Amino acid sequence: MAGRDEIDARILRVLRDDGRISNADLAARVGLSASACLRRLRLLESNGTIRGYTALIEADEREHHMVVLTQITLERQTEESLNRFEAAVRRCPEVRDCYLMTGLSDYLMRIEVSDAGDYERLHKEVLSRLPGVARIQSSFAIRTVVGRG
Repeated sequence: MAGRDEIDARILRVLRDDGRISNADLAARVGLSASACLRRLRLLESNGTIRGYTALIEADEREHHMVVLTQITLERQTEESLNRFEAAVRRCPEVRDCYLMTGLSDYLMRIEVSDAGDYERLHKEVLSRLPGVARIQSSFAIRTVVGRG
């Protein structure tokens, strides 16, 4: 966002660590009055800098899940090909994050599945059928070292 200043940056840093902080505590942490802080916060929300708030949920012991980092290379990198792929991948609930990349692959996805068999099903029935996919390369995460969202 153009026009973001150091106070906005401090607000965003505090919210990344604690999205449930009260406006009064946030204002005190960034050195503003409560009303000025709330005004800036609403502006950051309305201009799309802050797109929403979320809760990070610890997986239940019965809900063990596996994280798979998957690189996708498309056959073509035309705007139409990218748009078709992105529209299709948005409909896949196992894909938790998807990034358009520079480098050797076109996309990097963070996928959550219950186990290796579930990933095999997803690979066979969904990923390999996404529009324009030429190559899929996946790595399984062993454990989370830093997980901020």
